[in-house]
Amino acid sequence: MLYYLFNYLEKNYTIPGAGVFQYITFRMAMAVISSLFITTVYGRRLIDYLRYKQVGETVRNLGLEGQMQKAGTPTMGGIIIILGILVPTLLFAKLENIYVILMLITTIWLGTIGFIDDYIKVFKKNKEGLAGKFKIIGQVGLAFIIGITMYSNPNILIRVEVKPPINYNSGPVDYHLKGNKPVYLQDVRSTKTTIPFYKNNEYDYSKVLTVFGKGFEKYGLVVFMFFVIIIITFISNGANITDGIDGLATGTSAIIGVTLAVLAYVSGNTVMADYLNIMYIPDSGELVVFAGAFVGACVGFLWYNSYPAQVFMGDTGSLAIGGIIAVFAIMIRKELLLPLLCGVFVIENLSVIMQVSWFKYTRKKYGEGKRIFLMAPLHHHYQKRGFHEAKIVNRFWIIGILLAILTIVTLKLR
Repeated sequence: MLYYLFNYLEKNYTIPGAGVFQYITFRMAMAVISSLFITTVYGRRLIDYLRYKQVGETVRNLGLEGQMQKAGTPTMGGIIIILGILVPTLLFAKLENIYVILMLITTIWLGTIGFIDDYIKVFKKNKEGLAGKFKIIGQVGLAFIIGITMYSNPNILIRVEVKPPINYNSGPVDYHLKGNKPVYLQDVRSTKTTIPFYKNNEYDYSKVLTVFGKGFEKYGLVVFMFFVIIIITFISNGANITDGIDGLATGTSAIIGVTLAVLAYVSGNTVMADYLNIMYIPDSGELVVFAGAFVGACVGFLWYNSYPAQVFMGDTGSLAIGGIIAVFAIMIRKELLLPLLCGVFVIENLSVIMQVSWFKYTRKKYGEGKRIFLMAPLHHHYQKRGFHEAKIVNRFWIIGILLAILTIVTLKLR
């Protein structure tokens, strides 16, 4: 909103300094500052309100050190994160941008599902919360919205090199010389994505269907939708599972958010994209403003969520931040980098899948269930081994930083 206001003032009243709102980097910085202000200042008031309303965490005794001391700690603090994302984005982003619109939908959609889950747990005194199948239905529903929009919206394009004869009906063509060789570029709709450690760094989902023969490429939407559904549900649930000890999910998400902001900036900047020889995605640079709000919200919430936590985000926050990360990566066509970038979420999720699967298999085969880990998810395994949760969190953050650096390096490491 402020972008439009200052843009109007600059054009009609030539107010000095108003033009600074044209710069994405400035608006990103303002989004970070605003988000930090909202989550730290108003976050304190919300925590006090939640404590007054006795919206406290119900803790099951799992035999973990210091666990029972957390009983009664205010939960549903994810509301702070969501407000810290939405308000700065509405103030500083271009709201007609399709990428920003989809990220706002994602935040509200998954935040609402998480809020309903927390509401049932806290106010209805049902420890199970919202049934798992309804969470999955909500995540898959969001995936369909994202996938179909990405596939069909005329404003979601990528810039590709085209060879003569050129179909000018597909859109305007840009021309420049690369050495002495003419290069023609055109913005087109595509199911291409970025694939790590691959020479050309790009892969079209429709190529998966070429094994069935010619003509099947037109059904590329099916393959694309499959990956979108898997990625959104897996990463969203991974963030939810990771949110088990103070500050782990919040800090890890902030690290991931910074990385995604860098990837969005270089993908949406024609000069940087050309220099790095990566896919240029017109208008996607506006996502940097959203990423700034996301990082600011996570860091601001970490002020109260770090050990010893004064508030828990609950599913209101964890489902939302996981879904935001997944959808953001899909927007900038970097979703196949998520297994690396979100390695902490992935291993936490896999540890639960492995533990449950092995327990059921051994119980069926031997009559007694056996475990791979002392306890799942993985962070509880280390707690059982006697590590303090603050040390576990710090080491997981270090791993997250290393994975983030490696993810950025993959842009050139092919």
